[in-house]
Amino acid sequence: MLKLEDIRKSLDLLNDIDWEMTPELAVTLYMEWGNNPVAGKYNIKSKRDFSTYFVINTWHEPVIYLIRRNIEDGIELATIKMPEGLKNRFLKSIGHNKGVYCIEGEVKDWLKDKLDA
Repeated sequence: MLKLEDIRKSLDLLNDIDWEMTPELAVTLYMEWGNNPVAGKYNIKSKRDFSTYFVINTWHEPVIYLIRRNIEDGIELATIKMPEGLKNRFLKSIGHNKGVYCIEGEVKDWLKDKLDA
């Protein structure tokens, strides 16, 4: 499993990260592909097409995952713990609900800063 430092050192991986990808869009593109046309830059035609993106999972201890997904699989490349203050503010912003969330706002800014992205 990769760490923040590993991601920061890999220019190829950094360039692959889609900072605008959301969990909902990933499901539409890769799990329901062919059924839901999505306008824009995404053109999923085969298992060679993939996206690399971050999500926040709050089902247990809130963590950030770096996911690489194609039509066959979603692989967790990295698990990243948030600093306590950031984690608490994020949980408060979502009403302490359980789920999988896109990265945005302060979390996204923190990640980009840590990755020099």
